[in-house]
Amino acid sequence: MATFSGLNLLFFSFLIASGAISVVSGTVFTIENRCPFTVWPGILTGNNGAPLNDGGFILNSGAKVDVNPPAGWSGRIWGRTDCNFDGSGAGTCVTGDCGNKLKCAGAGGVPPVTLAEFTISPSGGNDNYDVSLVDGYNIQMGITTRDGSGDCRNAKCASDLNGSCPNELRVVAGSNVVACKSACAQFGKPEYCCTGAFSTRETCPPSDYSKMFKAACPEAYSYAYDDPSSLLTCTNANYSIIFCP
Repeated sequence: MATFSGLNLLFFSFLIASGAISVVSGTVFTIENRCPFTVWPGILTGNNGAPLNDGGFILNSGAKVDVNPPAGWSGRIWGRTDCNFDGSGAGTCVTGDCGNKLKCAGAGGVPPVTLAEFTISPSGGNDNYDVSLVDGYNIQMGITTRDGSGDCRNAKCASDLNGSCPNELRVVAGSNVVACKSACAQFGKPEYCCTGAFSTRETCPPSDYSKMFKAACPEAYSYAYDDPSSLLTCTNANYSIIFCP
């Protein structure tokens, strides 16, 4: 039976410390499409980390894909809609586009997009997660937990906000409303973006627009300071990220 020498163990420890070996968290993201149409998920890893599953792929109606983030992974997952890619992976999406390519590979989605956001614990502690409308809305989305301990509530935005989106926030393609902008993105005012003199919870209360988002999707982040009702925690869980829950 082979054994590790002290030099072998020292080298192995160096590889882990230097990031040459990615430590798998044991967490599984199951990305599932329950919509009656195709969705092209995008995945952005925070802090310029390595993309998961090349950062994007196609997910037909009824399909699901398991993705394995490393320990300490932080990032966001979103859905792209009405995409058209050629055999080389070049093309565009009507919503959520990440730079005219199938594999986003480190690029984020162009708002407005509904987001599933995660920070996975590096050491088996609490994971943080949420469904966010801070960057607007394009598709119904939910997060459900499996096998975890702690609070572990589910999160979702299951309402069709495109249908109820105010005229001034609508993104229209042809004759269809395909997404709903955030007030910050549409108007750029500090009171909607929680910047400048409005950069604290006390000075940036919910706006009429974020209140509309919150009423439609009470389990989702509606604006920057919506933490108490929307930032969730769970320990040692697996997660399902569901389009059209």
